[in-house]
Amino acid sequence: MKMKQLLFGLLLSLNLIGFAQSSTKEVLFTIDNKPYYTDEFARVYKKNLDLVKDESQKDLNQYLELFVGYKLKVNKAYKLGLQDGSSYQNELKSYRSQLSKNYTSDSKVTKELVEEAYKRSLKEIKASHILIMVDENATPEDTLKSYNQISELRKRAILGEDFAKLASENSQDPSAKENKGNLGYFSSFRMLYGFETAAYKTPKGNISNPVRTRFGYHLIKVEDIRDNRGEVAVAHIMILNPEATADDKVDVDKPKNTIYDIYKKLQQGEKFEDLAKQFSEDKSSSSKGGVLNRFGSGQLSSEEFETVAFSLTTDKPISEPFKSQFGWHIIKFIDKFPLKTMEEMQPDLEMKVSKDDRSRLIVASMTEKLRKKYTVKRDDKFFPIVSKLITNDFYEGKWDVPTNFKEFNKDLFSINKVKSITGAAFLAYVKAQQKSPNTLKPITKLIDKLYQSFVDQELFQYYDDNLENEFPEFSAVMDEYRDGLLLFDLMEKEIWTKSKTDTIGLKSFYDKNLKNYNWKNRLDVTILSSTKWDVIKKSEKLLKQDKTADLIKEKLNLKDGDVNVMSKVGVFEEGNQVLPKNIKFKTGISEIIKEGEYYFVTKVNKILPADSKKLEECKGKVINDYQQYLEENWVNDLKNEFKVEVNQIVFEKSKKQLKP
Repeated sequence: MKMKQLLFGLLLSLNLIGFAQSSTKEVLFTIDNKPYYTDEFARVYKKNLDLVKDESQKDLNQYLELFVGYKLKVNKAYKLGLQDGSSYQNELKSYRSQLSKNYTSDSKVTKELVEEAYKRSLKEIKASHILIMVDENATPEDTLKSYNQISELRKRAILGEDFAKLASENSQDPSAKENKGNLGYFSSFRMLYGFETAAYKTPKGNISNPVRTRFGYHLIKVEDIRDNRGEVAVAHIMILNPEATADDKVDVDKPKNTIYDIYKKLQQGEKFEDLAKQFSEDKSSSSKGGVLNRFGSGQLSSEEFETVAFSLTTDKPISEPFKSQFGWHIIKFIDKFPLKTMEEMQPDLEMKVSKDDRSRLIVASMTEKLRKKYTVKRDDKFFPIVSKLITNDFYEGKWDVPTNFKEFNKDLFSINKVKSITGAAFLAYVKAQQKSPNTLKPITKLIDKLYQSFVDQELFQYYDDNLENEFPEFSAVMDEYRDGLLLFDLMEKEIWTKSKTDTIGLKSFYDKNLKNYNWKNRLDVTILSSTKWDVIKKSEKLLKQDKTADLIKEKLNLKDGDVNVMSKVGVFEEGNQVLPKNIKFKTGISEIIKEGEYYFVTKVNKILPADSKKLEECKGKVINDYQQYLEENWVNDLKNEFKVEVNQIVFEKSKKQLKP
C-alpha cells in the first residue's frame, strides 16, 4: 500500500507541473493490434527526463524498450482481469478524489489565503482568551445573550480587571480553570481561522472585540508577538533507550551513564565529530559526525530536542545531556537560518489551507462559480409538494421519508438539461441532514437552506463527474493512475509475492549467485580508546591480564571524575569505521595505534576469514536480486505472449523531434 501511495504522490507532483500534448499523433507501436501513440510516449519521456539518474534511460532507443515493457505488463494485468478487483476499483476512486481537488477549488482565493498564511507565519503570537459558548445555529435571543455576556467581560477587562482572573472565573473553555486562558505561542494554522485572524489583527497588549467561531464568542488578549524562529542546523550524539532482553531485564541507567561519559570527554577537549562517529547510535548521522538536516519548529517528533536545539548559540554551542522519548542526546550548534521563502513553503501552505477552516472560503467561491457556469431548472409546481412533506419533527430527529417514497421519484430539477435529480433524492438528503445540528427556524427557511445546499452538492458532483471531458490533462493523469495501479497489483502477484514465498526458487538463485554474497575478513575484537597515553598503556596492561572492557572502564574511569577510556566490543568487517585503520588481522593484543588525537589498543579474540554468507544472513539482498532477475526474464516472456510491432519510421521521426 505504501508503494501505491508513493506512485500517487509522484504522478501528482509531476503532472501538476504542466501538460503538453503534440498537436498531431501517430501510432508508434501496437500490442496485439492495440495502438499506442507518439504523443503519450513524448509526454512521458519529457516528464521523466530530469528524474532518471541512469543515462541509458535517457537514450530514446532504451526508453522505448522500457515503455513497451511497461505497456506489456499493463496488457497482462488486463488479460488477468485485475482491473475488475474491488480493491483496485476502490483505490482508483480514492486517487481520483484526491487528484480532483486540484480542479475543484478556486485557485485565486487559494492563492490569496496562502499568501496571507505565509505573511502571518513570519510571526508567532502569545495570547490568552475567554470563551462564552453559543451554537452556530442558535436563536437570535440566545446569540444576543452570549454576545452581551462577552461584551460585558470585555468592558471589565478594558477597565483594568485582571484578564487571567476573568478567564479563570468566566471562560467556558474547559481548560481555563487551569491555564487561566493562556494559549501560549502560536502561528498560522494552529487556531480556527476566525480566531487566528482576530489575534493577528489585535496589537500587542490589546484585547480584541468579540470574535465569533463555531464554538461561540471569544475575547483575545495578545500578550506578546515575536519573530518566527526559522530553522536550525545541529549535530548530535544519541544513545538509544535500551531494549528489553529475553528475560525482560533492562539496564535503564546505561544510556544515561554512557552519554555523561561522552559529555565529560567533550569537556576534556575531545572533538564532538570524533565522539559522534565512535559512539552515537543514530546510524543515519554518526558517520557524518552527527550532523542532521536543518529543521524548523514542529518538524521533529521530539519537542524536547527542538527546544534545546533552538536554545543553542555560537556562544553556547554544546548542550548538556538531556533525555527525549528516543534516548539521551548531546547537541552541537552549527548554524541558524531564517524562515523559508514563500516559494519554498507554497506546497505545504496550499495543503494546510485545503484542510483548514479557511477552506470554507474556497468552497464558497467555487460554489458561486458553478452556479454561474451551469443552468439549474426547477419544477416549481413539484417543489411545494415535496416541501410540505418535511415537518417540525425534523428538529427532534424524528422525521422520516413518507411511506409512498417512490411516488416522488420524479424530476425535481435538472442541470444543463443533462442531469436530472428527483424529489426522492432530495427527501433522502433531508433525512441524512438530521444527523447534523440544524436549529434554523421556521421550517420553511430550513427547507430553503437545505434545498440550496442540495443543489450546490449536485452541481459540484456534476462538475466533478465531467473533469475528464473538461480537462485533457486530468484525463491523461487518470490514465496513468489506472495503468500504474494495475502494474503494482500485477507486480505483487507475479514478482514480489513469488520472490518471498518461492523458497525453492530463491535457494536455487542464491546457490547460482553465491559469489555475490560474501563476508569480508572479520574480527571478533575489543577496542579501547583514550586521548591519554598513560591511560591507554594501563588499558593495554589490563587487557593482557584478560580483564573485560567493562572492568577496565570501571577501574580507569573514576566516578564523578574524568572519562578516560571508552570501549567497543563486537564482530566487525574489514573496513568498518569502528576499527582502527592500521589494525593487524592476527589474534592477540595489538600495539598501541594513534589516529588523530586518539590512542587505540585492541584485543583480537578471533579472526573470521572472508567467506560466503549464509542465505539467512543476506536474505533481504537475495530477495531484491531475485525480484530483479524474475522481472527481467518476465518481460521477455511477455514479448512472446503478446505480438509487438514498432513503426520504425514513426519512431525515427519522433527521435528527431525529441532530441534537444
